[in-house]
Amino acid sequence: MRIAVLGGTGPAGRALAARLASVGYEVVIGSRAKARALEVRDELVERWPERNLPLDGADNEQAAEADLVVIATPWDAAASTAASVEPQVEGKVVVSMANALARVGHEFQPLVPPRGSVAGNVQAAVPRARVAAAFHHLPARELAALDHPVGSDVLICSDHPSATEATADIVRHLPGLRPLDAGELSNAAPIEAFAAVLLQLNARYRTRVAIKLTGIDDAT
Repeated sequence: MRIAVLGGTGPAGRALAARLASVGYEVVIGSRAKARALEVRDELVERWPERNLPLDGADNEQAAEADLVVIATPWDAAASTAASVEPQVEGKVVVSMANALARVGHEFQPLVPPRGSVAGNVQAAVPRARVAAAFHHLPARELAALDHPVGSDVLICSDHPSATEATADIVRHLPGLRPLDAGELSNAAPIEAFAAVLLQLNARYRTRVAIKLTGIDDAT
């Protein structure tokens, strides 16, 4: 499978791109400028020369020709980025991973974007794609550390069961991560908002927290 990560030049996007490539997915980093995407591709390949990471770089339109597309831009650019590649993503799974947050003083506060969530706004921008919300709570620094698994659950929600399953299958291939079906896309609102709590815990305890839920059989 070939996966595009649009906004793959930012911390979260490049971390996810490297992690996906480390388990054998062909990954194309997308950016508004192809040159910037190729620059980040080269940086990741040089950082992990022994891994022969199957990475490429392209502008967003070219990248979105991939089999599955992840939107990893800042939250306020997610819907417009998705809309800019609407013809390329028709019928495809599009994964939204952004959280709408603002820092106010020493606190992080969730914002309410149009449609109630970033993922809902992305789905409205590409109505003929199958949008899933996922990867919201993974610390970028730990995700980028390819020598170590990231122990975390990944909450996935979508109005399309096939999108939930396709996203869950990708998560299963990443060591230490467990996919959990969190219901319909309307649940993206509290999932995205909870990132503010995690960031506040990180700041207070000087750590990088991740979510692990108990009471669910791993075989479920």
